[in-house]
Amino acid sequence: MPLKERLVAEMNEAMRAGHQTKVSVIRMLRASIKNREIQKGKDHSLSDPEVLEVVATALKQREEAIEQFSKGGRQDLVDQERAESEVLKTYLPEPITREQLLEAAKTVIKEVGASGPKDMGLVMKTLRPRVLGRIDGNTVSQVVKELLVQA
Repeated sequence: MPLKERLVAEMNEAMRAGHQTKVSVIRMLRASIKNREIQKGKDHSLSDPEVLEVVATALKQREEAIEQFSKGGRQDLVDQERAESEVLKTYLPEPITREQLLEAAKTVIKEVGASGPKDMGLVMKTLRPRVLGRIDGNTVSQVVKELLVQA
């Protein structure tokens, strides 16, 4: 089932069950998806990888908010953001380890024939969709940079 359809089905379930946090998170996600579709142009429907990008972005926003609210001593908001983060994580694929990322990056470097730091954009363009939502983008960038410097 496409992720957009899964969101609709799970929102209806959550409404019936009275899970307000989940309903609110899914509504926010659906609005973000709709906004992205509007940005992409007339009659554009987001694919699952594009929807995963929206979910990953929302999760990153929650993590940044948790950090800020913690610094500000707002435990009530930290708890709310953490609850929303847990809901968002259910829509992302299983996380990968740094070692798995290293292997995937080495494979992509071989596939595209990258020979140094100048090829970072090409490697990232190919690798990013494969690991989207499974590991932080900064970690991906760091690993690719390390591998390309060694090449």
